[in-house]
Amino acid sequence: MNLKLDGMELLAGEEGLDRMVSWTYLCQTKPYVDHMNRGNFALVVVDDIRFNLEEAYLTMLELSDLGISAYAISIVNDREPVPQKFLDKANELKLPFFYVRWEGASFVDIDQSIGCLLLESETQGKRTGDYLYNLLFGYDINEKYIEKISGQFGLDFSTPHRVGIIVVDRKYGVNLEQDEHIYEYYANTLNREVLSMEGKPLFMRFLNKFVLLFEATTEKKTEHELERILRDIDSRAPFKGCIRSTCILGGSYTNPGDYGKSYQEAKSLIPKKDILPNPKQKKVLSASAMGIYKFMFNSGNQTEIMNYCEDKLRKLEEYDHANGTFLQETLVAYYMNGFNISKAAEALFIHRNSLQYRLSKIEDLLHIELDDYMEYLDLVNCILVKRLMFT
Repeated sequence: MNLKLDGMELLAGEEGLDRMVSWTYLCQTKPYVDHMNRGNFALVVVDDIRFNLEEAYLTMLELSDLGISAYAISIVNDREPVPQKFLDKANELKLPFFYVRWEGASFVDIDQSIGCLLLESETQGKRTGDYLYNLLFGYDINEKYIEKISGQFGLDFSTPHRVGIIVVDRKYGVNLEQDEHIYEYYANTLNREVLSMEGKPLFMRFLNKFVLLFEATTEKKTEHELERILRDIDSRAPFKGCIRSTCILGGSYTNPGDYGKSYQEAKSLIPKKDILPNPKQKKVLSASAMGIYKFMFNSGNQTEIMNYCEDKLRKLEEYDHANGTFLQETLVAYYMNGFNISKAAEALFIHRNSLQYRLSKIEDLLHIELDDYMEYLDLVNCILVKRLMFT
């Protein structure tokens, strides 16, 4: 509604006006699935020679299924009204439906206007990102600079703040261009959701990651909100199964000069995020999630720890190597799934009888009983320590 164009009118689908536009596209060739991506703004012309109203209606349905953000139609010489079924369907789909008068705004005008809005949003995001970048990596974080940012964004730097790094894992398909469109749409969605958070964090896209700085409270409101947001986005239609994200948190600091340290702490955990004990599959992890393990990487001499782990796991490693089995993975999966046979077997993609056989084999090899939970925990600790040290 901020397009400010003469000759363009919203006819239906008002409930969808908060949808985000990632690109504008003039529909020309079929099949649309090869060209259109979620978040596109589709513009069509009805001339009754190559394209009539019935085709325009069917196109709207097809493009809606592809996840477009809005649909605009222009009828040559405005020679007939838009049929009511267009409007009814657009309202039903909650798809913003625009009519462009033939002698009003041109498609170039519309494209440029939407482009300006996108650019304006990106400029605002860049401005915020520049401030955050300087906070984390600047050489001179003086009181005057902090005062300027505080006034600009309403932040109170007298309270502890911490850095979060959102890492995005992707699966690629056969259409790399479409993969990039989906990723950009994911990034824009993530950007909008984070900037609308109650805690109003500073946020930037940095290299292939997303970085935010927020107030660290004892209630962990922002952490809980982040968990909800990331779970929600990752479960949405275009992203589920191909894009997932994890937010790694650094420590909390009151002195803005230490925010860079919080960033480095979070960054150091990124390679270990898939190894950390995380039975509940949380989306937000912090240094505290490493528990006792974090102290094992601060000492200069780690030989004694490694020798103990090597000795503890030698028989399992030798058996796995000789037989192509996965006894260590079985131990960890059984532990992570709360010692539930069915859940652990499902996580390992094996039958529960196979899991029970593996557990029996472990007891035979190590001459222990796995219902001795202290012994079991010691084995799991050794496995995780070795993985963390070698990552």
